[in-house]
Amino acid sequence: MEKVLEVKELKVIRNGRIVIDGAEFEVLKGDYIGIIGPNGGGKTTLLLAILGRIPRISGSIKWFGKELKDFKDWHRIAFIPQDATNFDRNFPLSVKEFVVLGRLGRKAGRKINREDWEEVDLALEFMGLAEVANKRIGELSEGQKQRMFVARALVRKPEVLILDEPIAGMDASIQEKFYQKMSELNHKMNVTILMVSHDLSVVFCKMNKVICVNKEVYVAKVGKEAEEVLRKAYGEHFYFVFHRHECRGEFVD
Repeated sequence: MEKVLEVKELKVIRNGRIVIDGAEFEVLKGDYIGIIGPNGGGKTTLLLAILGRIPRISGSIKWFGKELKDFKDWHRIAFIPQDATNFDRNFPLSVKEFVVLGRLGRKAGRKINREDWEEVDLALEFMGLAEVANKRIGELSEGQKQRMFVARALVRKPEVLILDEPIAGMDASIQEKFYQKMSELNHKMNVTILMVSHDLSVVFCKMNKVICVNKEVYVAKVGKEAEEVLRKAYGEHFYFVFHRHECRGEFVD
C-alpha cells in the first residue's frame, strides 16, 4: 500500500513544554484512523505539526514520500480545524456560495465555471445538504455547518481529509449520520481520513487504526492489540472493555 504519511522521531515543544515526544507512525492510502487521548495530551499539536503549521524541534515528516519542507501539493490534503464552524452567522453567503470557494483555492482572480458548480452540487448531495444549498450559512445547525465544511473540502478532490473533533456540538443522531458519511467517503472514494475523536465506540466500530496521543504517540490496528496501546496512553489503571455484539467500547476505572 502507498505510504501517505511517514513520521519519525517527531518532537514538538509548545510554551516551553514537550507536547509530542518521539512520535513514530505511518499512514497508508485508504486508512481511516481515529486519533484519541486525554485532554491536553497533544492531539491537536500533532495535527498542526504534521501539517507544518507549527515548528518541530526534531524528527522527520514526509507526505507522499517528500519531506515536509519540499512538499508542495497541499491540494491533496484537506484540514478542518476544531474552530472551523465559529464564524459570523450574519456573513452574507449561501451554503452553495461558501462551498464553491473550495474550488478556487489560491488561484486569485479565476472565474467560477460550470464544472465548479457541478462539483459543488455533487458534494452537497453527497453530504446531504442539497436541500439547504441556497440557505444562508448562518441558518445552519451545528451538524449541517460541519458537513458544509467537509463539502467545501471535497470539491478540491483531496486524497487525505484531516478533522479535529468534527462532531462537537452535534446531538447523537446527527453524529451517527456524520460518521456514516465519513465511512462512505473512506470506502467509496478511497479518501484517507485522520480524525480526532473522543468517541471510542466510533473508533472501534468504523476505523481501522487508532493513534493514541499523550505526549508519546502509540499506534495500533483496531482490535485486541489496541488495548495495550490504550492503557499506555490513558494509564495502567484503566481497562478497556470491548462489547463485540454491540460494537461498543468503554473505559472501566
